[in-house]
Formats: sequence, C-alpha cells, structure tokens
Amino acid sequence: MSLKKATLLIVLVLLVDQISKIYIKTHFTLGEYVEVFDWFKILFIENEGAAWGTKISDILPFVSERTGKLMLTVFRLFAICGIGYWLYDIIRKNGNTTLTLAVSLIFAGALGNIIDSVFYGVIFSDSYGTVAEIFPEEPYGSLFHGKVVDMLHFPMIDTTWPDWVPVIGGNNFRFFEPVFNIADSAISVGVGILLVFNKKAFPKKEEKQETQVENL
Repeated sequence: MSLKKATLLIVLVLLVDQISKIYIKTHFTLGEYVEVFDWFKILFIENEGAAWGTKISDILPFVSERTGKLMLTVFRLFAICGIGYWLYDIIRKNGNTTLTLAVSLIFAGALGNIIDSVFYGVIFSDSYGTVAEIFPEEPYGSLFHGKVVDMLHFPMIDTTWPDWVPVIGGNNFRFFEPVFNIADSAISVGVGILLVFNKKAFPKKEEKQETQVENL
C-alpha cells in the first residue's frame, strides 16, 4: 500500500469518526440513546480514561483525576508519534499491504481519540442534562483534558442469570457491554488483522527474499 492510499484511509476514518462524535455531542444529552435494533443502540457516553474507562487515578490512588487525565493524554501523544513513525518506516521500506493496512487503521483510530482528549475540553460545553454547544463561552474543560465521545452499543444479549446459578444467579447479564466509537473500531480491526494475518503481516526473511526475486 502506497503512502497516498494509507493517508486516504486515515483521513477517511478520521472524518467518519469526528463527524459522528460531533453530531452526537451536539444532538444528544449525556446518557441519551436511540434504539436502532434490539441488539444495537446509539448511546452517548463520555470516557475520561483509557480502555474500558480505566483511569490512571484508579491504578495510582495518589494521583488526582486531573493529573491522571493529563498523564494519559501525554502518553497517547507519545504513542501516536511512535505508531506514526512505524507506519512511515513500513511504507518507506515497501512493507506488505496487510501490515500497512493494519497499522494505518491503528494510527487513524488512536489519532481520532487523541483529538477528543486534547481539544474537546475547550471546544464543547458540558453535556449533563443538556445538549452541548460548540465553541461556547464556558467550555467544560481545558486543553489536554477532553473526554472521548463513545456512542456505539451492541447489547446483543440482555438477560438475567437463572436463580439456580451459584453466586451470579439473579444478576443481570449483558453481552456486549462496552460502548465504543469509530476510532475504537479502527484500532480493533487493525489489531485483529495483525493477529489473524500475522504471517502475512510479518513474513519471514526467506519469504521476503522469494517475493523480491519474483518481483524482479
């Protein structure tokens, strides 16, 4: 995959991701949802932490939530720089399409969520009980302290454990519980490609040499 195609893919993912987030942020109140199907809802939540809503302050109790949020955002910025350089190096060395595709999706997804973390705190007002305004006089946060917007929810199974089941009997069971966004999906697909097509993404030296010989 060429640099041009990789860039086009990244821009496309970012556009879909940001347009969907801005629409949700400016049309939904926090917690509001629309049921598309029994197994699919558009549910607006905001994620202040990392994956599954985990916060630095949950892991390091002596760190305040605000400091933990800043640490997480800075870490994401360093991570995206590393992923970006990896992608550039793959393309520069004419890496295979599978690896380029996967890393491009991961890069696009990571960048999409970083935009939320860095800028959303200063370009949106709060969403508690009201629809947020864009570029308000009083934004809900500050630079590097934005919240990631999530909205895709697939409660494909929403039931209750039978009472006869030990320990968890009577408790609610929902699959799939997490709420995520387009950027998260891109990251997941990219990682999935690397796992499922690992041999294609990371061919052995012998296979690389054979491919180069065939291309001559």
